[in-house]
Amino acid sequence: MSLMEKDRQIKLILWAKRGLGATAFLVWIFILYTIMQGAAPFSEQVPYCMAGTMLTFGILTALFKGLDYWQTQITEKK
Repeated sequence: MSLMEKDRQIKLILWAKRGLGATAFLVWIFILYTIMQGAAPFSEQVPYCMAGTMLTFGILTALFKGLDYWQTQITEKK
């Protein structure tokens, strides 16, 4: 693999991380907004907000770890 191809893949990974972060944030806001539209009091909505937050950022963390692993594999190849 050439140096230019490695740089291109690393830039692709960087932009994928940025895109995933922005998408996860927007999905999280959408989930919270949807939950807040319910007629229930906030104290009953809290578990759903917590679950949405944990699910959204749990998936984001897993995807980030996968991209980090991919980036490590690219930079360690000789």
